[in-house]
Amino acid sequence: MFDIGLNLTSSQFARDRDEVVDRAFAAGVKGLLLTGTNLEESQQAQQFAQRYARCWSTAGVHPHDSSQWTSGSAEALYALAQTEQVAAIGECGLDFNRNFSTPAEQERAFTAQLALAAELEMPVFMHCRDAHARFLALLDPWLDKLPGGVLHCFTGSREEAQDCLDRGLYLGITGWVCDERRGLALRELLPHIPADRLLIETDAPYLLPRDMPQKPKSRRNEPAYLGHILERVAHWRGEETEWLEAQTDDNVRLLFGVQF
Repeated sequence: MFDIGLNLTSSQFARDRDEVVDRAFAAGVKGLLLTGTNLEESQQAQQFAQRYARCWSTAGVHPHDSSQWTSGSAEALYALAQTEQVAAIGECGLDFNRNFSTPAEQERAFTAQLALAAELEMPVFMHCRDAHARFLALLDPWLDKLPGGVLHCFTGSREEAQDCLDRGLYLGITGWVCDERRGLALRELLPHIPADRLLIETDAPYLLPRDMPQKPKSRRNEPAYLGHILERVAHWRGEETEWLEAQTDDNVRLLFGVQF
């Protein structure tokens, strides 16, 4: 199993980053994609991916950080994307829920990163919250120029999921689906996601699964808990865990072009 969304640059991992990675692999995780959310953290993610075996990274500017986008941002990401560790452009997209950057700033940075991914022929690692229609409007002109993309940490409706699937996108499922308060709608639509369009992730240190049989002492999520998410997703889809693991691993190889 492969965790496509790990925020290893988070300060929550500062004291025991090596141990977090070791625990993940000891728990059966085969590979990690480390998320870059701004230029500095994208550089850090690439350095960590270089440091640890079976790790890759993304390079991008999150919608929250879109106000930092400058004329040199694309050049910096272009240079970073030339390294063998970087497997996707992103995390990029729109977040109209919190608007830490203005919608106009978010749209400018998102479009610029779609253009960069198209130029480099790289997949995109995307974020969308409370911005579905505008997200698709900006993405649609680039779809035939991109080799693929994933909407990570998907928590939308069945209709929104179908819109993304109709466009050939993958959907990343996190421990959100294990939340008996907020995750029930997502749990119900799981069987409607084709297996060849499904990816799994922790989004650690965030979104600790609430239904783990043994509650961790800390509220911090870790990639070592990916197996729990995989097992629950397989259960709710009515599939064997081992089969779904193999399928999602194949999806990772096809989308990101990594070997593990």
